[in-house]
Amino acid sequence: MSIKLMVVDDSKFVYNEMEFFLEGTEFELVRYCKSGEEAIEAYKELKPDLITMDIILPRMDGFECAKEILSLNPNAKIIFISSLAYDDTIEEAKEMGCNDFLFKPIEQDSLLEVLTKASQKADGGEEA
Repeated sequence: MSIKLMVVDDSKFVYNEMEFFLEGTEFELVRYCKSGEEAIEAYKELKPDLITMDIILPRMDGFECAKEILSLNPNAKIIFISSLAYDDTIEEAKEMGCNDFLFKPIEQDSLLEVLTKASQKADGGEEA
């Protein structure tokens, strides 16, 4: 059974890169959203297992979008992927309940590691 992943990023390049990195893995890209508003509606419809979220998005930033999704489901698994690599940005993501933070440019090994870790939490805990 595949793990459903929704990508929220206004860069089609990031989506294409992730699609390439995840080919042949247990992760299935079920939706690509270019805005926070689109992501919230897609989340309600699809209820993906994992979400990757950029911080810089049109109209509604990734933090606002993540807060809205977490208000719908406090157990939503959100991983921020951004080039905004500041300590306060990472701390804000953690404080709001997001699972992890990756820096752009994305590296395949790091992406798979973070997604696997988050999906194990989604399944009820870390594997031994």
